[in-house]
Amino acid sequence: MSSRILIVDDDPVQRRLLKAAAERAGYETELFQDGAAALDRLTSPGASVDAVVLDLMMPEMSGLEVLERLAGAEIAVPVIVQTGHGGIETVVQAMRAGAFDFVVKPVSPERLALSLRNALKAMSSPVAPRLKGNGSGFASIVAASPAMDRVVSLAQRAAASGIPVVLEGESGVGKEMVARAIQVESARRGKPFVTVNCGAIPENLVESILFGHEKGAFTGASERHAGKFKEADGGTLFLDEVGELPPDIQVKLLRAVQTGEIETVGARLPKKVDIRLISATNKDLIAEVKAGRFREDLYYRLNVFPIHIPALRKRKEDIPQLVRHFISRFSSAIGSHRISGIAPEAMALLTAHDWPGNIRELENAIHRAIVLSDGKRLTCDLFPQIAAQLPGYKLGAADASGEAGLVAIDTNGPVQRSYRDVSRDEADAQAHADVTAPQPAPPMEPSYPSVSAITPDGEVRRIAELEEELIRFALLFYGGQMSEVARRLGIGRSTLYRKLKDYAIDPDHPNREAA
Repeated sequence: MSSRILIVDDDPVQRRLLKAAAERAGYETELFQDGAAALDRLTSPGASVDAVVLDLMMPEMSGLEVLERLAGAEIAVPVIVQTGHGGIETVVQAMRAGAFDFVVKPVSPERLALSLRNALKAMSSPVAPRLKGNGSGFASIVAASPAMDRVVSLAQRAAASGIPVVLEGESGVGKEMVARAIQVESARRGKPFVTVNCGAIPENLVESILFGHEKGAFTGASERHAGKFKEADGGTLFLDEVGELPPDIQVKLLRAVQTGEIETVGARLPKKVDIRLISATNKDLIAEVKAGRFREDLYYRLNVFPIHIPALRKRKEDIPQLVRHFISRFSSAIGSHRISGIAPEAMALLTAHDWPGNIRELENAIHRAIVLSDGKRLTCDLFPQIAAQLPGYKLGAADASGEAGLVAIDTNGPVQRSYRDVSRDEADAQAHADVTAPQPAPPMEPSYPSVSAITPDGEVRRIAELEEELIRFALLFYGGQMSEVARRLGIGRSTLYRKLKDYAIDPDHPNREAA
């Protein structure tokens, strides 16, 4: 019997699109145009509903109000919220209110199907599911965001050929995982996959480690070493942080890429190798070429098929998926099956964090929390370092149950409001006592530059100058969320990307001067 999904949206067009996407994935659907009608259905005796897709912005009763009513009625149906307005603050409120996942309008059918599948798995299992991280290849990549869908799509195309690939992105975004997936899905599956971190090798040993050496080739060479290129013969060589290679090694790498031959230290003749080369870097290689630190000819040899992997802060939709994946993985690894999930407040905390260390930092935070946890689910007090980095938030004292909560600090007065798990009676009492209490928000607004239409000489500025400055302002104001920036500026995303290129604006650092 197929699962039944409730779709709640005041927009009839959105309802039809969501209905078509859910039914294409094999689910039965019921449609509602407002939250009150959906609540009546969910709270009716014998209601058989497996999941809810809920719009956050609706007249009369918002999606957040629906979530709060469901929590008050102790209805445990998983809710996937849709948002097309507001920033990450709205998402954090939804996760705190108990949403299982969130999607950004317009959601693709594939993204909706994945989110529904994960929600239904979570409800049917006492332990958080492995989600999309099962198996190998691209099935091992845990992702739900459109940005990562594009990465996987490009990587799948690259896997179908032997084309050289460069994976770009910050440290910890998962470049090596994508490289391994390309290897597994390529014709070289089952062959060696050899990883070299070019930035971790002493400069005087790089040549020997990459290309090998003969016995007696230099002082200390007491035996022959094949080298990483030879180890990877027939398979894939993954050069991580390729931008760190010394200039003389770049020359030898260029020859290896061009001719398929390597020159072993101390050998008289070159050796043939058959490898698939995948490189990775957290640097801007074009900038390195301009600065003379990276050979231009090598750059064009390696950068045949570039794939940019965005930072985790640019794809917040992936955070809930990754959190549940790591909970499942580490609970099994340490032999503890007591962890059944994560509290909504803790999920909201993790979603709000920018994760400068990306997936690696998130993975370590979850691992540490599981080791320290004594309860059935992860709570806010297990992430003190994360809470300390969010402006205006701190961990409150533990309550009677031993669980600490997040406290939003109001700088306009001494009042503090705690957001932790409370009983239904406590929640009702708090709601009546503090009806007008503000939503949790950082006490200090970030400092944004002003946009002036007048020059220092008192003249009106040119339109192009104002446009560039306004785009930079919008990127800062909306935290680099390109869809939101384009929508607020009243232009299409393709137009926005073109203008970023025209004005040489780096979307990750919009406040920097154009190069």
